[in-house]
Amino acid sequence: MTNYLQIKKINNDEITLILSHFNHDQLIYTIYLNSAKRKIGYCDLRTAHSAEMNYYGNIGYRINEKYRGNNYAYKASVLLIKIAKMINMDYLLITCSPENIASEKTIQKLQARYIATVEVPRWHPLYFSERTKKIYRLDL
Repeated sequence: MTNYLQIKKINNDEITLILSHFNHDQLIYTIYLNSAKRKIGYCDLRTAHSAEMNYYGNIGYRINEKYRGNNYAYKASVLLIKIAKMINMDYLLITCSPENIASEKTIQKLQARYIATVEVPRWHPLYFSERTKKIYRLDL
């Protein structure tokens, strides 16, 4: 098993993810566009599986508005999936708000399996900003 803190950088032909910081079970990467050497967003891999994570999901991404529409969230997610496999995760839950069509398309392109649309419980921190989540699972 690879120690996930050893994975400080991973890339493909178009983008590079560089570990910017980490919390207990969360690796946060800055996404750089290789051709322009510009920061285009952030992504993160949450390595825990818990009741709370069922609503957050194991993968998150935020692409700066100027760079949206180029499949960078998908490409960053593919790299995060490689990291998840390297640290021996068995599966990933990926969630989105029902109205976030772009995120849902990214999740579907990853070929994650739809599980359910659920109400966020009152005890969850997301309850104050989002009330409903679509949950997908990707077996590794």
